[in-house]
Amino acid sequence: MIPATYPPKDEIARLTARMLLEIGAVHFNAAEPFTLASGLPSPTYIDCRRLISYPRIRATLMDFLTVTVMREAGFEAFDNVAGGETAGIPFAALVAERMGLPMTYVRKKPKGYGRNARIEGVMAEGDRVLLVEDLTTDGGSKLSFVDAIRETGASCAHTAVIFYYGIFPGTEKTLGDHGVRLHHLCTWHDVLAEARAQAAFDAATLAEVESFLADPRGWQAAHRG
Repeated sequence: MIPATYPPKDEIARLTARMLLEIGAVHFNAAEPFTLASGLPSPTYIDCRRLISYPRIRATLMDFLTVTVMREAGFEAFDNVAGGETAGIPFAALVAERMGLPMTYVRKKPKGYGRNARIEGVMAEGDRVLLVEDLTTDGGSKLSFVDAIRETGASCAHTAVIFYYGIFPGTEKTLGDHGVRLHHLCTWHDVLAEARAQAAFDAATLAEVESFLADPRGWQAAHRG
């Protein structure tokens, strides 16, 4: 069921950040930076997959994501909800349930046998599809999923994520140039603000994270290797 009332966007961002901190999804470590999929270092790491193991928080955030999309895109804007393999699949299922819509998922690449499909489930030509994922960094990985959806004859003009890095310039332009609008609940800036409010990490770590968020490419260049 779609919730009848919900907080404003800034309060959704604060509460989402608080919940991510509460379940240990947020990791800050400036002394021993994490290595991202790109191979670059980062003092921050987020693990949204942990949410599936916390039913109360999971349900609340899926309510938030559903109402955020419907408020920003429209209440009758979609015919299908697709999850990106693999992290987006459970969240797409939960959002689709709330919206009362069919759910599908998109493979990262054709499975290599059988129908060699990238779309699993039923997606019809002309369907207006919402792509759901756990997070986005620079938006690049979303484009392949969007293209796979469009190859079926469906349209995909919106993607929704729980967490958006919000620190790499051009992310929303990259998506926008591809005809896709991004919807999200919170960013690293929201998480840092809530971490400070809770004194969840020591002052030196928070200062280093702030430095990274202000100039991520410069920080990575200085800490590479």
